[in-house]
Amino acid sequence: MLASSVQRSKSTPYPSKARSALIRRAVVVVLVLVALTLVTISFRSPTSGALHSVQGAGSTALRPFQIAATRVAQPFRDAYDYVHGLASVKAENKRLRKQNAALRASALIAAAKLAKYPDYAKLLHLERSSRFPDGYRPINADVISNPGGPFAHTLTIGVGSSSGVRMNSPVVSGDGLVGIVSNVFPDAASVTLLTNPGYYVEARDLTTGVRGGVVPSPAGGGTLVLSGVEKTKVVKKGDELVTNGTHSARFPDLYPYGIPIGRVAAKPGATDTAVFLQVQVQPFANLGSLDAVAVLVPKKSRR
Repeated sequence: MLASSVQRSKSTPYPSKARSALIRRAVVVVLVLVALTLVTISFRSPTSGALHSVQGAGSTALRPFQIAATRVAQPFRDAYDYVHGLASVKAENKRLRKQNAALRASALIAAAKLAKYPDYAKLLHLERSSRFPDGYRPINADVISNPGGPFAHTLTIGVGSSSGVRMNSPVVSGDGLVGIVSNVFPDAASVTLLTNPGYYVEARDLTTGVRGGVVPSPAGGGTLVLSGVEKTKVVKKGDELVTNGTHSARFPDLYPYGIPIGRVAAKPGATDTAVFLQVQVQPFANLGSLDAVAVLVPKKSRR
């Protein structure tokens, strides 16, 4: 029999790609081992050893490259710092604008409150003084609407029946009598001023004791007149007038005694045929510009 030759397959070498991967891995392992060895030697060797000399020489040799790299990177670093700083400045500017707006709003609110402080301070002084009427308590209120013109004689206050305000309650400022409550709502009330046509309040001259009725002047102009004073009575310029108060328990007056009304503005006079003196009175309260008033309410309810 003829022997048939059987060809054996040749051994296939590693592909080139696999060989390259193995070489790279081997190089990485060697480099890691070398790095660990150098680090270990560096830590264990003295500071003036040969290895440190080699490191110093390497650093000196690489110094020019480090300087060049720093100079090349510096413009990019500066540009980044500029952009970052600009963004920070914009954000800070926005925050400061919001803070400034909030401060302006707070300042306006504080200024508005401060503008009303003098009137409230006068009310507090009146409440603590001996002039404040006995048996009454004040209900302080903001004036939310002053008279709208020379022919308007009412104002609106920011308290009403829910705070204890009632009809026909006297209303005062820190300077004197303002008027009387003429309409009441739950949270507001209307006040008729002294200068309103038809207004009347019994008054007394503190100096001479002369009594009469204070009414609006027919000439207008925000002045008053003390009416019903006989020519034989003595009233002088500068005399102060106050409310006369109640003299009969059966017919109580709407106004307690002693509320300042005004001052005699001129020397009283009268014609030969007149029966009564002509007494002009300037009210103490600035009726055209009020920020705060007090409503006087009896501590004990009237029957």
